[in-house]
Amino acid sequence: MNKDFLKYQAQTSPCPLGMEVSHAKGSYIYDTDGNQHLDFVAGVSACTLGHCHPQVIDAIKTQVEKYMHVMVYGEYAQSPATEYTKLLADQLPTSLEVTYLVNSGTEAIEGALKLARRYTGRSEIIAAKSAYHGNTMGSLSLMDFEERKSVFRPLLPDVYHIKFNNEDDLEKITTKTACVILETIQGGAGFILPENGYLKKVKERCSEVGALLILDEIQPGFGRTGKLFAFEHYNCVPDILVIGKGMASGLPVGAFTASKEIMHTLSENPKMGHITTFGGNPVIAASSLATLNVLLNSSLIADTLKKEQLFKNLLKHPKIKEVRGKGLMLALIMDSPETANELVLRAKDKHLILFWLLFENRAVRISPPITISELEIKEGCAIILALLNSM
Repeated sequence: MNKDFLKYQAQTSPCPLGMEVSHAKGSYIYDTDGNQHLDFVAGVSACTLGHCHPQVIDAIKTQVEKYMHVMVYGEYAQSPATEYTKLLADQLPTSLEVTYLVNSGTEAIEGALKLARRYTGRSEIIAAKSAYHGNTMGSLSLMDFEERKSVFRPLLPDVYHIKFNNEDDLEKITTKTACVILETIQGGAGFILPENGYLKKVKERCSEVGALLILDEIQPGFGRTGKLFAFEHYNCVPDILVIGKGMASGLPVGAFTASKEIMHTLSENPKMGHITTFGGNPVIAASSLATLNVLLNSSLIADTLKKEQLFKNLLKHPKIKEVRGKGLMLALIMDSPETANELVLRAKDKHLILFWLLFENRAVRISPPITISELEIKEGCAIILALLNSM
């Protein structure tokens, strides 16, 4: 492992995986020793179209040669951002018409929370147990894992928790509630799908009491679940939609979308209710626009459901107790945390990239680029099964 990497770059864990990357293309990452690694993680769902998709690269190069950063967000009309937000609005329900572009998913969460409090005039926020929405102070406040929060307190006040898919908890949503924020599909908890019309029931309860529903589509968005956005599976339109990760095929980005009426409240009393220097950056917006165009003009989104079924057909083993998730947002639930951990580490040695989930320690993440081929899926699954047979 590069010693300078450990010496000069801040680390997030005592034992990083430490691959020294040379380049990446399609479904593969190449290390400096010349090995190719089949990528079943896609930068934790960020590289929607794989690595260095030619249309994305062309869009980035074209924009870089024109201009990069010229003015803080919202002051100059920059065509990549304008074209992108218009095309995005064309794909969404009419109530989701205005998009605020930011730099990351967690910043988009922060903006969405501010927007909900500003619009409703209320302070109470309700999130789900076992939720993950990011690591900035506001996003961290939404988490119910005290061992991850305690050392950073005090955090955002007036945050309460309900259990995902528990309809009895909906009574906790009241006229004091500014917003309910949920992941459309719970990620760190183990790729938990909503059941029995749960999201629709939450939205109905929010409407009854005047609260806003925020859906976090940072991970399942942009085709990963077989729809452009996962909420389309569940007959539920949020008041505020939060997006990021796979939006720009590997560049840092986030956004939140709402109606013009709701979003306008960030532009007055006070002015500049949310501001960001690099949000809507033209290079990243160009990448986002190219990504969305590829998704809309190909069969990739629909194909994710076929690829999901291929994974589920292939990954049958006594040590795999369940394959959770939808599309290419899948988690192998193993027979023990030890098996999950060992599988990720052994796969690394076999040049297959797997990863963990944040809270469910029996889970192994499978979230490859949605461009992955059936042959590559079969190749990776064969490695997984061989490893499990050897344990």
